[in-house]
Amino acid sequence: MFKEYAKYDALGLAKLIKDKEVSANEVLQAALDATNRINPKLNAVIARFDEQAKASLDNAQSQNAPFVGVPFLLKDLGFELAGQPSRMGSRSIHYVPTESNELVKRMQKTGVAIFGKTNTPELGLIITTEPKSKGVTHNPFKKGYSSGGSSGGSAAAVSSGIVPMASAGDGGGSIRFPAAWCGVFGMKPSRGRNPNGPFIGEGWEGATADHVISRSVRDSAAMLDATAGREVGAGFVIESPKGAFLDAVSRPPKALKIAVMQDPLVPNTKVDKSVQTVLEQTAKQLENLGHHVDYAQPNIDINTMWRDFSIVVCSHTAQTINALAKRFGKEQVAKLEPHTRNMVMLGQGLSATDLLSAKEGWHDVQYQMGLLLDQYDVILSPTVPTPAVKHGVLPPNKLEAGAVKLTGMLSRGVNVSKVAFKTGLVERISHPVLSKMAYTMVGNITGLPAMSVPLGMSPKGLPIGMQFIGRMADEETLFSLAGQLESEGLFKDSAVDRYSK
Repeated sequence: MFKEYAKYDALGLAKLIKDKEVSANEVLQAALDATNRINPKLNAVIARFDEQAKASLDNAQSQNAPFVGVPFLLKDLGFELAGQPSRMGSRSIHYVPTESNELVKRMQKTGVAIFGKTNTPELGLIITTEPKSKGVTHNPFKKGYSSGGSSGGSAAAVSSGIVPMASAGDGGGSIRFPAAWCGVFGMKPSRGRNPNGPFIGEGWEGATADHVISRSVRDSAAMLDATAGREVGAGFVIESPKGAFLDAVSRPPKALKIAVMQDPLVPNTKVDKSVQTVLEQTAKQLENLGHHVDYAQPNIDINTMWRDFSIVVCSHTAQTINALAKRFGKEQVAKLEPHTRNMVMLGQGLSATDLLSAKEGWHDVQYQMGLLLDQYDVILSPTVPTPAVKHGVLPPNKLEAGAVKLTGMLSRGVNVSKVAFKTGLVERISHPVLSKMAYTMVGNITGLPAMSVPLGMSPKGLPIGMQFIGRMADEETLFSLAGQLESEGLFKDSAVDRYSK
């Protein structure tokens, strides 16, 4: 029995296996045992295929790859694995892909042993993992609290020690958000850095980006080294890094000019005092490390930005459901959750002109962030305005969930989307979720690389993450800065010790 399993990151486990200090089978069994012991408390892993993982070890042993034999989990959204059902966090969506997508294929080539899938909200549409299909995923630091979303299952599994690293996707903060609330590291790569295809082209007009959540910075960097690069038919091709991301982690950055963006980018958003305290502490720590820190804000129309983002996401949600219904039948989408149905209804009432106007708004956000990053190397902000909240706070309540439907019933012959946006109904319903995305959303609109670093704890013992946004295609600076913060001992502990006994 490999009792020290949870003490190692993914590269550490891979080295033990390579040096034959422990076998890949022993490491995988340790992960399966940890899942059996921990998952009933968290509900992070919602599908298992242990035997397939064990069989994969036979081929992995001969590979010259960075993560040979390392146990790994896939988020059950956006990571298609041939032969294993995809549910997208939904009660009614269920299909079995015959081919893995390009990113999963590249992850498999790293030698990881994929043995299961992690929980996610339906279609990844809200930033808490509380789907009706598989139930809530608990925060590893406090039962009954959200693990964040949409990669909440992956973040909880990593933080608790089930795996050292798991796949994650980010459309509005869904890598960084759960990483912050679960006390782990989450990097959203630049738009176009990792492949999206071949099943989708530009998810949410290019807002989505897939990668991993990890406990160590170097694991994230090494995985991005292995998976990044051009793919056939890619909509975005960006500048290649000058060197390996993994090398950047151990190379302290030059003295950086860092802008502290303390004001939320969604109106009427309150920042928790504990989060503000960690932000100020982080700014001082950065100064102590030799970096130059200023307080500065991008000149963004925040009243417009959230509307433009909502228009894009609702439009794509309507298209996604329409495509699923055509491909698999209307019964596949018969039991969508209320907030998903609302977004579909809103999206169906939007026009091509609405979508294009929203994209023009995105361009202005990109421009304003570009102007700020012409003056600064990195932008620092909170990842989320508050620590984790209790379950039931973020999903719309029954009254809110029925509001859009009622509007539709009472407005026959009237465009429900126009009415809902004009009357402020959309703002009222979506504000609890969008306000939590007040710092992360801008990274998806712009496509800029951004990471959440675990740098604080609330008085209630809940993790607080700080976000760093870099220039386009400059993950190297972010990895270098994260490596410096990690080596200085500024990372707060994950929940591993709580679950390793």
